[in-house]
Amino acid sequence: MDTTEFIQIRKFIVKLGKMLHKYGTPSFRLEAYLTEVATYLGVHASFISTPTSLTFVIWSDRHEDEYNHAARLMPGELDMNALSLTDELASSLLAGKLSLTAASQRLSEIDVMPSPYGKLITGAAYGLATGAFAMLMGASWPEIFWSGLLGLVAYLWTLWSFRSKRVNLMLEPVTAFVAGILACAISRYLDPGVNIPLIVLSSVIVFVPGLALFMGLAELSSRNMVSGTARTMDAVMQLFKLYFGAFLGVSAGFSLFGENVYKPAESLPYWATWLSVLLLCIALVAIFRTRIKHIPWAILSAFIAYSATAWSSDYLDGGLGTFVGAFCLGVFANAFTRIANQPATIVAMHGLIVLVPGSKTYIGLNSFMTGQDFVQSDHLGQEVFVIFMSLVAGLIFANVVAPTKKAI
Repeated sequence: MDTTEFIQIRKFIVKLGKMLHKYGTPSFRLEAYLTEVATYLGVHASFISTPTSLTFVIWSDRHEDEYNHAARLMPGELDMNALSLTDELASSLLAGKLSLTAASQRLSEIDVMPSPYGKLITGAAYGLATGAFAMLMGASWPEIFWSGLLGLVAYLWTLWSFRSKRVNLMLEPVTAFVAGILACAISRYLDPGVNIPLIVLSSVIVFVPGLALFMGLAELSSRNMVSGTARTMDAVMQLFKLYFGAFLGVSAGFSLFGENVYKPAESLPYWATWLSVLLLCIALVAIFRTRIKHIPWAILSAFIAYSATAWSSDYLDGGLGTFVGAFCLGVFANAFTRIANQPATIVAMHGLIVLVPGSKTYIGLNSFMTGQDFVQSDHLGQEVFVIFMSLVAGLIFANVVAPTKKAI
């Protein structure tokens, strides 16, 4: 391998690594995938990935050429469309269908590609996701409506954060603060007796870092100590910021509009739970930017995870049903990888989102701070811990029983 070829290869690997990091790929999957690509391209490499940095060490067979690169990066966000396109590009390159120059140019095009769903559809997805979550939590029809409406307000703040660094830094607490004040105003003037804490939680559920907490624990279980610890602590801080904003907003709202007396509403029928899962999945398609051809797979993964958990919970206590749900989801995601030749992450994330107990972590924090539960829950802290561990263990067992075809 001459020096010119080595330079082309290492430039491509660095660009590929930064893009996969940008799309929210967990550290252990990112490092394994880049190692596979480097091996296929005929170089040796070692990588260290954390939520805010990425380090590359690349060298040729006899160490004639060596290259070190360390980059400071912002934590990535899930983008299944770009992840899928990037994986297709890497597969084409390794199959000899693309040159390194063409692949690098295509990577640059993918990097600036906007969401395939646009701002209007994504905004509607925010409202649908928050309303569907409220339905999943057993809220009344008016509370579901108000949660969806406040979800649209949260999306407006998200759009503003793209244009302002200051808003981006305080996005979570400000969104929760505004949701708290608006919920109190709604209870005072429009719909007395609503469950204000549940409406506030539902309206900011898109920001609740349940998935980030799970990914941090998964990285710790794979011995990625630095990345796992950093991601877990970042998720905890996001949760604290959300709760503080909501607590401050509700307190300010009570001072401005008076206390709210909660009046329990009539429970929704059983079928509403399954409808909420379907609506949540549809909303996540736009929020996660899932490609159209993967939508059936994504929705099916969520129903497999949720139905397996619901069925097994009749026989297993203390949140252990989540282990069965995660196991079935992992097997399905790995089967998707073999059939569609695409990353398992594309469908796994949709299934995980209905299993991760991010909302229960928020509810537990509220119970600890106020001594009050706004939804019925017993032994919440223990249940959250067991669910997180069950999720990690279920996916590990699934990878043993049905190994994945791709590292990513």
